[in-house]
Amino acid sequence: MAIPELTERERRVLEAVIQSYVETAQPAGSNAIARRFGLGVSSATIRNTMSDLEEKGLLYHPHTSAGRVPTDVAYRIYVDSLLPMPGPSREHDELSAQIINGGSAVEAILRRAAQSLGVITQELGVALGPRLDDSILQRVDLVRLSAERLLVALTLSGGAVRTIFVEARGQVPDLAIAEVTRLLNERIAGLTLLQIRNSLGDRLRDTGPTPGAAELLNVFIEEGEQLFDNALQGEETVLLGQPSLLAEQPEFNTVDSMRKLVALTETREHLADLLRKRSDSPGITISIGNEHLDPKLETFTIVTAQYRSGSVTGVIGVIGPTRMPYDKVISLVTHTSRLITDLLE
Repeated sequence: MAIPELTERERRVLEAVIQSYVETAQPAGSNAIARRFGLGVSSATIRNTMSDLEEKGLLYHPHTSAGRVPTDVAYRIYVDSLLPMPGPSREHDELSAQIINGGSAVEAILRRAAQSLGVITQELGVALGPRLDDSILQRVDLVRLSAERLLVALTLSGGAVRTIFVEARGQVPDLAIAEVTRLLNERIAGLTLLQIRNSLGDRLRDTGPTPGAAELLNVFIEEGEQLFDNALQGEETVLLGQPSLLAEQPEFNTVDSMRKLVALTETREHLADLLRKRSDSPGITISIGNEHLDPKLETFTIVTAQYRSGSVTGVIGVIGPTRMPYDKVISLVTHTSRLITDLLE
């Protein structure tokens, strides 16, 4: 739907209706708007303006005798041009403290961020782990698990670690393990996982290993693509806050709405697809109700922001009803994405 032109009075009344509905979850009437927001005009004028906004598709009556409720298009206008953005607050400090305190591994940071965002905004916090195929390998470590089995630990940019297992052909001497570790770091450290997966065999040929190390190195030459496929499996992890926070919202007090909420949170693949489309978009991304073009999401707003560590990106944000405090949510999601980027870098 095209965004309609609004007069200054229509903009002020629309903003007041949205703020009232976000805070109370009740349809807004002209008398209540006049008393509360001091717009300098009578309730009759506000009522006429609300009728004009309804004709433009920005308000609607949930039933005949009720006040007005904003439409998805109204929320879009509010977000794009009416939204007052708050400055730093106590909630920003509280969020920073909760995310910073704890482990420094990528997944631990994202899990704390999703949970903390959910608690502070009273929405569903959500995070998508980074795509690792563009992640740069910093170091390779080979650890003996048994006479013929080795653990390969890949330390990546941003602090992520992936492990894979290698089955050797016979017992491997300790000196051979040390030599192959050195050769791997010389030849592939500093490359992305995708580059390594596609060219490992070529990069390890003609390295001149000692006879004891040659057989182990051949395992990487012959099976390198499959080994690094295993390292990249499950690379994008969807991390959720507490769905029960959303269940307390009045929008989800019916069986049908609860069913949609449960379906959204239990189907991680669908949620990952939604978030993956946002990982390449810098800054804040907001999709509201019918903008998702998916009936299962028509009652939800998704607010996310990209975080980055070098070439690696992911998203952090919240999912909630279209009636959400957009100024607070957008500010806190933006703050969190910047904080995660700083921690990863």
